Amino acid sequence: MLADRMLMGAAGAGAPTFVYGYTSGGFNTSVVVQNVIDRFQFASSANASDVGNLTVARYNPSGQSSATYGYSSGGNTGSASDVIDKFAFSSSADATDVGNLTAVLYGTAGQYSATYGYASGGYTFGYSLVINKFSFSSDGNASDVGDLTVGRRFGAGHSSADYGYTSGGQIGISPANTNVIDKFTFASDNNATDVGDLLSATQPYVGQQSDDHGYTCGGFVSSRINVIQRFSFSSDGNSTDVGDLLAAYAAGAGQSSDTHGYYSGGTTDAATTGVNVIQRFLFASSADAADVGDLTVARYSVTGQQG
Repeated sequence: MLADRMLMGAAGAGAPTFVYGYTSGGFNTSVVVQNVIDRFQFASSANASDVGNLTVARYNPSGQSSATYGYSSGGNTGSASDVIDKFAFSSSADATDVGNLTAVLYGTAGQYSATYGYASGGYTFGYSLVINKFSFSSDGNASDVGDLTVGRRFGAGHSSADYGYTSGGQIGISPANTNVIDKFTFASDNNATDVGDLLSATQPYVGQQSDDHGYTCGGFVSSRINVIQRFSFSSDGNSTDVGDLLAAYAAGAGQSSDTHGYYSGGTTDAATTGVNVIQRFLFASSADAADVGDLTVARYSVTGQQG
């Protein structure tokens, strides 16, 4: 597999050529917490296969991707977790526990540079502002390297070559959501800045990225929505509506190939019945998503990686 992956630098522009998407953790339709790591191929429309397990079953973690490993950080096992799991892209194998976040957190948004993974926001006993950073080159704990402009959980994470983004999220009960798109630099440890707005205050959960844009798909406003939103990496600004998911979805997982965004799993109803559908939409033009395969387990509150 590694022979098929051409390493070209940092996340976003000049990123590795990804060939697989991964979906890890979550709830199944019986509200049983899952540890399954699924893998599906980007090059063809096909179902996923089970390639390993997380160290513990969890839901609402965040996902990060290095050139050679996928990471699942934080989440909820019945209580909030601080565990950072790592699994290899080169073989089918279980994850290992390689470190801890700065606190027990679930509902964080995941970002990554060429050398570090990030988990921003989240929730334990309040809505977190913290941007966690951990190294890809050596296993170890995360450090607090800055704050978001708004404490939130269930935001979407995006990564350009130079910046991490956190869009939307829940900031209070009822629910109270935010539409803020935050940006923080990978080059130095610093606080995020508010650089734009989503179309509405949303709990998006799911983010993807092309070389030039961040994408936020579906989510929860006062009910689930089907909108695929896009915002530019080259200039700060608001998102625009560029397509629709198959239906109104929330709590799925996001993956990004070089040419397409993917939305896997999630739930379409208030009864939190998980789905197994893998959806795909094109980065090159504004277009709706299509059904391209199934996960091995219908589930929601999952996270995604690509390798």
